Amino acid sequence: MAIQLSYQTLAELPKNIGKPNYSRDSLSAGIVHIGVGNFHRAHQAMYLHQLFNKGEALDWAIRGAGTKSYDAIMRDKLEPQDWLTTVVELDSDGLTAQVCGSMIDFIENDEQSVIQALCSSEIRIVSLTITEGGYFMDDKTGGFNISHPEIQQDINNFSHPKTVFGIIIKALQYRRDNHIPPFTVMSCDNIPHNGLVTKRVVSQMADKIDQQLADWIEKNVSFPNSMVDCITPATSNLEREKLTSLFTINDNAPVFCEPFRQWVMEDDFVNGRPPLEEVGVEFVDDVEPFELMKLRILNGGHAAIAYPAALLNITFVHEVMANKLISNYLKKLVIEEIIPTLNDVPGVNFNQYFSLIESRFSNPEVRDTVPRLCQDASNRLPKFILPIIQANLSQGNDCKGLALVIALWCRLCAKAADPQSSITLQDQQANRLINRAILAKDNPSIFLQMHDIFGTLADQDIFVQHFSNWLNLLWDVGTSSTLKHYLS
Repeated sequence: MAIQLSYQTLAELPKNIGKPNYSRDSLSAGIVHIGVGNFHRAHQAMYLHQLFNKGEALDWAIRGAGTKSYDAIMRDKLEPQDWLTTVVELDSDGLTAQVCGSMIDFIENDEQSVIQALCSSEIRIVSLTITEGGYFMDDKTGGFNISHPEIQQDINNFSHPKTVFGIIIKALQYRRDNHIPPFTVMSCDNIPHNGLVTKRVVSQMADKIDQQLADWIEKNVSFPNSMVDCITPATSNLEREKLTSLFTINDNAPVFCEPFRQWVMEDDFVNGRPPLEEVGVEFVDDVEPFELMKLRILNGGHAAIAYPAALLNITFVHEVMANKLISNYLKKLVIEEIIPTLNDVPGVNFNQYFSLIESRFSNPEVRDTVPRLCQDASNRLPKFILPIIQANLSQGNDCKGLALVIALWCRLCAKAADPQSSITLQDQQANRLINRAILAKDNPSIFLQMHDIFGTLADQDIFVQHFSNWLNLLWDVGTSSTLKHYLS
């Protein structure tokens, strides 16, 4: 009979399930985390759980928070089980489960309650996983879109802020006025320079609200950059049923993730921090080399395999890696055109890192999907692939493989127009992409002339030639034969 997860039932759980060896009463909060999704519970919450299991830093427990409707849904799921989460690690050698207890509370889902929590002196870090869209980036400039209606609402009605950043600024104002030391704002989102992005939003927004407050934040609040990594699929009924059948636990919101996790962070905290280095977090002076390595090899690698896999009707990423044409194409691309654009990273061998990536992609238990990798490509490619192309072109290097990545995406966009195809383009610009891709069959360069996506790439004659050759070949002989041609 399955056991409903709660603090009272921990002792009843099977012996093969890891449990907190610390008591809830021994913990006190030091962190408010905004955005309690699967990734946070697989990543930051687990690092703290491991630290508490060592008997360390028990005053750094997490209070969850959020202001969106999906935050309220998560709160409702976790409250009956006392904020506990079962984390299942999808090791190909056998699944393991452990109950994570590092979150001791979840603040009521309204702005004033969150502000009140952030004003407490015991809170020394406010951490975020609010997704890339939560940072109000301008699609055209990449900067902060201060004219966004939600941001303007907070600026003009600062007594009742609604956005995460308005809430943070309001709490910092209270702490300044009441001589309470400020907190560190720690982004854990998978975006480049996440600390700098967060600082830019807070600083520019605060400057419009109260310039003196903005100056105080500049001098007293830190925003460390970090690189985070752990493949964490969405949880469906299938995962919940799997948890019950394998481990006899009923959990309203379990997390399934790969057994690998990484966190590299700048050691820049204004009000203390837990000793996370004791559980594997790497503290460094500069995160950027690590971040660039991950963005180009892992995220760039995901993009590279996604489009040929979709064209060949492959569903799961581990099945993609079992296809020798695609896995060999990925290896050639990474070795010849991605790794050469990277500067040395302390303590890292790029070939060994890529081998680790191959192993992670090949894990059949993760069941990451090709459609997930393909979605939102018009937003992802400029971040993950275009910088690699530009780095190669600036160094006078060949871009044949990278041109093939773009050609494969173009061919996929065109195929989405075929009513006989099972391909659905999940992209905000889907209609435009499909129309351009169809026109590109006879005039390849027209696809590259979407300057908001590709910048000035259409002006790079050598790249346009490579792209055109690949696209023509894809139309003439298909995906498999084109990959064979690239590998020959």
